[in-house]
Amino acid sequence: MDKEIAGMIVAVNDEGYLTNLEQWTKEIGEAIAGEENIAMTEQHWKVIEFLQHAHRNSEALSIRSLGKHGPVSIKEFYVLFPGGPLKKASRIAGIPKPASCV
Repeated sequence: MDKEIAGMIVAVNDEGYLTNLEQWTKEIGEAIAGEENIAMTEQHWKVIEFLQHAHRNSEALSIRSLGKHGPVSIKEFYVLFPGGPLKKASRIAGIPKPASCV
């Protein structure tokens, strides 16, 4: 289905995740973060870039892998994206919900 985010029409699934990363822009990421009540900082953007890079390289995403290889610790990740950090961060990043998220 299509949804207007940040003044652009993008394809999303029934959970609100973009279905085409090519449609993602930083403005769309900001708008989705606003929907999640997250004020984006430089640390947030580092996590988003890490997730997009991992997705493009078909790497399996999990909180554990992000804590081991990502730009922030697991504790910081939960502080940056409270209440379902990997789901929220993935949605903001414009990538599908990771399989490790229920």
